[in-house]
Amino acid sequence: MQSLAQIKRHLDERGLAPRHRLGQNFLIDHNLIRKLVDAAGVGPGSLVLEVGPGTGTMTEELLERGCRVVACELDAGLAALLRDVIGHGPHADRFTLVEGDCLETKRRVSGAVLRELVGRPFKLVSNLPYAAATPLITTLLASHAECPLLAVTIQREVGDRLAAGPGSKDYGPLSVIAQSMATIEPVATLPPECFWPRPDVTSAMVLLRRRERPLTDDVAGLAQTCQRLFAQRRKQIRWFLGKNAAWPAGIEPHMRAEELTPEQLIVLSKLAKPAPDEAD
Repeated sequence: MQSLAQIKRHLDERGLAPRHRLGQNFLIDHNLIRKLVDAAGVGPGSLVLEVGPGTGTMTEELLERGCRVVACELDAGLAALLRDVIGHGPHADRFTLVEGDCLETKRRVSGAVLRELVGRPFKLVSNLPYAAATPLITTLLASHAECPLLAVTIQREVGDRLAAGPGSKDYGPLSVIAQSMATIEPVATLPPECFWPRPDVTSAMVLLRRRERPLTDDVAGLAQTCQRLFAQRRKQIRWFLGKNAAWPAGIEPHMRAEELTPEQLIVLSKLAKPAPDEAD
């Protein structure tokens, strides 16, 4: 794997520098890179999607283990670097680079990426750019059953939201959607010095394993319900089903959104309808 000196040399030779706007903080701790790849359980023949590969440090580790890697890089300068460093390396036959955004919209993976994956089972293994983390994770969980596992490095705040339970200040729509579709496993906490340049926040490695039987088959409906309820998270939910509604067992109109489990929110999402008296 590339050392920090090698990363800096690759960038200097091409007149490049990390771009804060794109969340380019390169993971430079080799032990942590191995830890994430180990947690992902990938090996010879595994198809891996890597988003935001940077200079290719983790990419090299994945290729060394026999994986086939589809890497998506938004930055044109880094994409050119990857073509030189990885595309002409000893494992170039198992490396595919897609230059561009990994998402066409906040809810749709890039068509260019999907064409390279061609519907085959794959795992996401990435040091994710912070801005891409939440929309990419939710899109893969909601719409891509062919991705059974996501092993990612993300901002710790996002990791806390993914794993938060009812009653927690971090509990919200992301928690509900993620936990309805997957189990959430913390892998490691990463202080800023594990990256170059050092970010202003602490990061977390998280493993999301898709449930064999997701709690819902209507993620869009659940998301809409969560957005409505958590927009008024401390308000009693009596407005949601209307004044004369029959409430499901275990759910009381005096409860608040932040008290409801994912299972209870799924029940409400199935009963959801426009409520003209919401303002009451």
